[in-house]
Amino acid sequence: MDSTAEPNTPFGTFTAETSKLQRKYQAVLDQSTPHVVYRWVGTTVGLLVFFLRVFIAQGWYIVAYALGIYLLNLFLAFLQPKFDPSNDSLDNDMEDGSMGTLPTKEDEEFRPFIRRLPEFKFWHSATRAVSIAFVCSWFEIFNVPVFWPVLLMYWLMLFILTMRKQIQHMIKYRYVPFTFGKKAYNKNSN
Repeated sequence: MDSTAEPNTPFGTFTAETSKLQRKYQAVLDQSTPHVVYRWVGTTVGLLVFFLRVFIAQGWYIVAYALGIYLLNLFLAFLQPKFDPSNDSLDNDMEDGSMGTLPTKEDEEFRPFIRRLPEFKFWHSATRAVSIAFVCSWFEIFNVPVFWPVLLMYWLMLFILTMRKQIQHMIKYRYVPFTFGKKAYNKNSN
């Protein structure tokens, strides 16, 4: 039987169209992968449009707060290594060499930093969250009346405390999740 034949049932037609849309969406994502700066500029513009919408409408502060918490959670996952060296349950696996660790002394072997949340997944999740928050800002059911300065102060305190804890963790286990500031070696080693 020919696999490209038109399905006879409405459900088959719906499944075929959904599959076609998913392939097109994945193709767009695949094409956008090498364009890191443009992707993040687009997400930032979307975030600014959302904040402008919240500012002009003077509402939907709960949606903005939830978006802020979610983006902070994504950012922390982006900064953390895939295999956390402070996790006691993994210590036995790491000691026998079955799982990679981050070097803590200068004489230890270099092991590359592997993120818990890769950059592309971070961008994709952040962009989807900004889009969903923007759509939610057009429905009155999500416009819960709150005193927004309290939410802002709570989010800032949460950001400061979690980032302080993350920076202390990076200092303790000597890892830098960014590539700038690291030594770069040339191919020609004369």
